[in-house]
Amino acid sequence: MLTPTGFVHSCALGTFLWNALGYKGWSLCVLYLFLGQLVTKIRFTEKEEAGISEKRGGRRGPENVWGSALTGLICAKASVRPNFLGIPSHFFLLAYVASLCTKLADTFASEIGKAFGKTTFLITTFERVKPGTEGAVSLEGTLAAVLGGFLLAMYGYVLGLINLRGTAIATIAAFLATNVESLIGATLQDKKGWEFMTNEVVNFINTLIGAALAIIGGYLFL
Repeated sequence: MLTPTGFVHSCALGTFLWNALGYKGWSLCVLYLFLGQLVTKIRFTEKEEAGISEKRGGRRGPENVWGSALTGLICAKASVRPNFLGIPSHFFLLAYVASLCTKLADTFASEIGKAFGKTTFLITTFERVKPGTEGAVSLEGTLAAVLGGFLLAMYGYVLGLINLRGTAIATIAAFLATNVESLIGATLQDKKGWEFMTNEVVNFINTLIGAALAIIGGYLFL
């Protein structure tokens, strides 16, 4: 699940989250990690043979930990400060949930799309491409993205971190952000002059967009 250094960094992340949000916020992140690892292992041998599997046998390193959860940690810390930057604390709590929903939706879309996607298109041109191509989308992966985001949002609701309307906002924000991530992958990643746009940087941007959309949704619908 984690490399040795990834485990050390995840422990630090978990400590920060527990300090900010207690066991509820911590367990939401743990469930994200567990579900993300679970879906990564689906048909892993076939994906590995095709050269589209996650590196290191699917184990996450420190760059994965922070690329996926730095936004969430920032939102968690902001949520315990009343009206930080003029934003109500419960909106930051919604953003925390949405950021992890976004990353899980992205993982579900990618891994299910690579495992079961029958027809894969480039999101910018709808040109048919091979599964695992940056910016590629499929029906199976798209539906999986909705499921992944919804599952984690519902757990956030069960924990009392967000209300039922917040569950819908987090799910929608995660889905929209995941599609933006596909656009970034198709237009910027692996392009000359954009070498700094690694998967980890894109993941951070992805979760930041999901969190921002959730805050906007909070202002509009909560």
